[in-house]
Amino acid sequence: MQDPEKIKKVAMDLDNALEAKDLEFFKSCFTDDCEIELIGVTLKGISGVEKWWNYTFSYVKSFTLKPVVIMVDNDIFFEEFIVNAQLHDGSIVKSKWAEVLVYENYKVKSLRLYFDRLDFANAIADGYLSKKLINLIIKKSLKGLV
Repeated sequence: MQDPEKIKKVAMDLDNALEAKDLEFFKSCFTDDCEIELIGVTLKGISGVEKWWNYTFSYVKSFTLKPVVIMVDNDIFFEEFIVNAQLHDGSIVKSKWAEVLVYENYKVKSLRLYFDRLDFANAIADGYLSKKLINLIIKKSLKGLV
């Protein structure tokens, strides 16, 4: 059993590495056989970590992450947090995310990220038609709720 306080610390180190864009330290936080799951895609191993990193920073210039809720149960770390992302065009996207990390020897064995990709879709859409379509999807998805 791993110490919950140490898991919280290494999770914070992971977030700090992401905010500092320190890829080498970020990769060192994962096991060699890790899995990352997000938006219906599963990436494996350190090459998967690098692929996720490159994908993320192809859209995002910088992040700030603000924890909302943190829980640790055995080797599982759960966090709800606010992402403030600055995109390469200077626009800012604010989005609420959740993550579940499974730790093995204080390294991430499994990372699952949950967020609404529509938060980012409108910001990265090119052209009037794309933006109009995304706004229509957002509006339709809320029909009957608001």
